[in-house]
Amino acid sequence: MLHPENDINNENYRNKIYLGDSAELLAKLPDSCVDLVVTSPPYANQRSKQYGGVKPDDYVAWFVPIAEQLRRVLKPAGSFVLNIKEHVSTGERHTYVMELVIELRKKGWLWTDEYIWHKKNAFPGKWPNRFRDAFERCFHFTKEKSFYMDQDSVMVPMGEWKEKRIKYLSGNDLERHSSQVGNTFAKNIANWAEREKAYPTNVLNIATNCKNVKHPAAFPEELPSWFIKLFCPEGGVVLDPFMGSGTTAVASVKLKRQFIGFENKREYALLSCLNINKILGFKVSVPTASRSESRIGMSNMEG
Repeated sequence: MLHPENDINNENYRNKIYLGDSAELLAKLPDSCVDLVVTSPPYANQRSKQYGGVKPDDYVAWFVPIAEQLRRVLKPAGSFVLNIKEHVSTGERHTYVMELVIELRKKGWLWTDEYIWHKKNAFPGKWPNRFRDAFERCFHFTKEKSFYMDQDSVMVPMGEWKEKRIKYLSGNDLERHSSQVGNTFAKNIANWAEREKAYPTNVLNIATNCKNVKHPAAFPEELPSWFIKLFCPEGGVVLDPFMGSGTTAVASVKLKRQFIGFENKREYALLSCLNINKILGFKVSVPTASRSESRIGMSNMEG
């Protein structure tokens, strides 16, 4: 059964949840040991009750040293997915997320893509100068231009548009042709006539968590699962340096990947272990502040 650990053993560090500061724990991991980092760190001025909060003007300086360690432990073909969203301050969006992206590029990260998590069940509301937030960003960074990406693993059904569009194919659709507006995109819709699935867009329509997961900012399991399938090979290692309730680790176990999780609040480190143990079939009880933190790993998953 899994319990939080306080120190990293270089010989046996995978499939464990560590209780402690991410920056300090990252420094103890070996180089190039992780296939994918997927995480949602505390947003600026958010969750101050749980995590103390980081001021927007200090956010870049706080996160960059962590990102440098993430780059060191990531394999050359690995990916780093950062789920983050700036907040509104005095009537306008703060710029700390943009500033962070620019600074990460200066530190050697390649900003490969940006995915939009569309929260299709976002709570309704009304504000005098804007509409409700219904999306968050998932920035995709890599170390190299060539990286692991299994696009077939996230293909989606073609949908009803296929029958309608294929039925009325025009001459241009039957052969590959250049864009009429002069860009380099070219298409041949006829090639998809016999296919049942297509590649997705970079907009992910995923509902937020609506049930009580005992954590104030847990993202839905479907979100890390999508990136794990796309950017981490089976048996690979997924790291979440801000593990929270353990969602990334649970998704990794279900998808036959290994995991490493860091969490600096004991309550949530215990909650992560509880959720992982449930997936592994152990009989578990609700964690308490006095529960033992014996060091027991998951050797049956070690690779």
